Amino acid sequence: MNETVEVFSPVGAEVVTKGKSAPRLETLDGKTVGETWNDDFKGDFMFPVYRELLRARFPGVRIIPYTEFPVSPWKGTPEHQREVARQIAKVAKEKGCDALISGNGG
Repeated sequence: MNETVEVFSPVGAEVVTKGKSAPRLETLDGKTVGETWNDDFKGDFMFPVYRELLRARFPGVRIIPYTEFPVSPWKGTPEHQREVARQIAKVAKEKGCDALISGNGG
């Protein structure tokens, strides 16, 4: 008797290997930091607090608010998420960002 069994991987449809991270900046003073948000966990309330804290610690920091970047939701296909990531990278480069805040804990 020939039976066919379908097996699905518990890790999902696509596995992504971790790439290299950029080296940490020694300071944010005099640097441009962009904010990116996935439209989750009260970023609209928290990012103003982060800005205030960063400016108090690094008076020369320039901050590009999340409202100037595409929203980076966790929803959608991997292709869609990569496209949004490319758009964010393009905007960050155009605005001269040295660093990005890419998470907002929740």
